[in-house]
Amino acid sequence: MSPDTFSNLFVAALLATLFIKVALMLRQRHHVRMRREQVPAPFADSISLESHRKAADYTCARMALGIVDATIGAAFVLALTLGGGLQAMHQGLAAWFDAGGLAHGIALLAALGVLGWLIELPFALYRTFVIEKRFGFNRMTPALYAADVAREALLAALIGLPVLAAVLWLMGAMGEHWWLWVWLFWFAFNLLGLFVWPTFIAPLFNKFTPLADEALRKRVENLLARCGFRSRGLFVMDGSRRSAHGNAYFTGFGAAKRIVFFDTLLDKLSPAEVEAVLAHELGHFHHRHIWKRLAVIAATSLALLWLLAWLMEQSWFFAGLGIDDGAGSTAVALALFALVLPVFAFPFGPLMSHWSRVHEFQADAYAARQASAADLAAALVKLYRDNASTLTPDPLYSRFFDSHPPASLRVSRLRVGS
Repeated sequence: MSPDTFSNLFVAALLATLFIKVALMLRQRHHVRMRREQVPAPFADSISLESHRKAADYTCARMALGIVDATIGAAFVLALTLGGGLQAMHQGLAAWFDAGGLAHGIALLAALGVLGWLIELPFALYRTFVIEKRFGFNRMTPALYAADVAREALLAALIGLPVLAAVLWLMGAMGEHWWLWVWLFWFAFNLLGLFVWPTFIAPLFNKFTPLADEALRKRVENLLARCGFRSRGLFVMDGSRRSAHGNAYFTGFGAAKRIVFFDTLLDKLSPAEVEAVLAHELGHFHHRHIWKRLAVIAATSLALLWLLAWLMEQSWFFAGLGIDDGAGSTAVALALFALVLPVFAFPFGPLMSHWSRVHEFQADAYAARQASAADLAAALVKLYRDNASTLTPDPLYSRFFDSHPPASLRVSRLRVGS
């Protein structure tokens, strides 16, 4: 393949991806807005017209921001590649570090990460302090936001930089099969993260306290016994410090597994509804969804690393993306791959979303057997209402982007089962 051919293919894929994303978000806005004035029949008795309108307006606001975000993101990728941005960064850092060396590679990837964060920062701020505040969800103060950013930056420096250094060193030192060594390192690091995150990282951002409600604790422990799930503990997270959104999840691996409830969730749901929501989460555990997804991610990452190793040997890959002298740089190759991969992977999004929705239906069915379908349906209705999740998504948009089934279909299945 010639560099010009690959350049044209990349630009066509980038523009097609942007066009599809924007078109789908416009469809979502139009579809939701046209149904703003009528609550769907299955929810007419449980969700007010005011709440339905709020969900519609919230969805439309997020779509409007998403369109701008996607457009700026595509322009950013184009500027870094064919616009010469990455080439300029590569050459500029060569004045400080030995070009192609380990320090140069770390500096390049770190600078690229900071630049990407700066591009995304205005959208994150607007999303948090304008959209989320307008609809009554944001409880984040500027001081807390800044503290979170500082903690994230510190973690990126203490953990991210050594990981980058290890990856770049393996790419340069392990010969033609470096991709296998990098994959083994990446896989081991992710498994380690499942142990470390709940105990050491998550508490840096939130406070976790043991579940104090004895009646609810007993109810949950009985559910865990029925499901054969062993946990290190039941915890309540102070999610209300940052947002009014509620959720529950289990995290960790092996002996480090723990169940976490947002305090906002416990405030909104009855004990029976909390039990049903947790039963849904345990349904993912029962069906080994986490393991299945981890297996797919592991296999996909191995294939992608092999593909990167092959692309690094192709001069058209570098020249076609605006790099004149970076063919010998593993860091440049890694940066280019990270920039262009989402463009070419976009068509596979609906497949992953479909797979995720199948898992959600399976977890719902499991929850209906272990707890109560009616309670889970009631809990979902409250969560859709309180989180301002639209009840009328555009079907095509939903197939591309929604990891959960539409509310009407999900709740109707549970109500029939109950």
